[in-house]
Amino acid sequence: MRELSGKVAVVTGAASGIGRALAVRLAEEGMSLMLADVDPGGLAETAALAGHGRVLTQITDVSDDAAVQHLAARTFGELGAVHVLCNNAGVFQGGHIWNRATEDFAWLLGVNLWGVLHGIQAFVPRMIEQDTEGHIVNTVSVAGLFAAPYTAGYAVSKYAAFAASQTLAQDLALTGSKLKVTALCPGAVRTQINTSERVRPADLLIGRTRDDYAAQGLIDAIMERGIDPADVAGQVVEAIREERFLLLTHPEYAKGLRDQLEALLEGALPPLPSYE
Repeated sequence: MRELSGKVAVVTGAASGIGRALAVRLAEEGMSLMLADVDPGGLAETAALAGHGRVLTQITDVSDDAAVQHLAARTFGELGAVHVLCNNAGVFQGGHIWNRATEDFAWLLGVNLWGVLHGIQAFVPRMIEQDTEGHIVNTVSVAGLFAAPYTAGYAVSKYAAFAASQTLAQDLALTGSKLKVTALCPGAVRTQINTSERVRPADLLIGRTRDDYAAQGLIDAIMERGIDPADVAGQVVEAIREERFLLLTHPEYAKGLRDQLEALLEGALPPLPSYE
């Protein structure tokens, strides 16, 4: 999909971080936007920053199927089409997997996995029916490729999101669709994902544990040395134009994937790449 100008994009998790950067960059490319998030203040700020053309916003909890269906209905109703869908909303909570409560997994899977699945189910059938070029960008994570200590439910949700992305791409290719897919797997990026607790639903809040705090310290340090979200947005636009499936924001992870594959083929626990 080479031409973005005059087309329509949807971005979830648009109130900050990669979602905000995507919104700004896609607006600069001349696209009309539907932006969604659970943070009304941040969403309004993003809309103002991306105000190069037509920008709509909607408060949307992507873990809620009905909310995402409503987002899709409004987008197609008011903007007429969707050409780029960015299932970007994501949250983080860490700790050892044996210490994580049901509420942790419910929250992480609800946003990180079901948010992607709801986006696919609500938007992709209509995008197929359009019979035009289009692209779906699912924000996964390198944690969806490399399972690491302290990532617990986050890695579980992101591995599943990667599987959903690959399955979607294979299904679309098999049926001859004009739609393409990118699995965006960022490394360290300066976002607010390390403060995800601020948007955690009250009914899923639980007391924090020592290993949770240890994981928090690690991700705080990683975020501080991360790359600019605008760099990621630029890479995404390039991936859309090149129809690239796997997008690693940090090239050193390619070696990590090779090392992981070799270890697995030997039946060994894979080494961890440097999380930069």
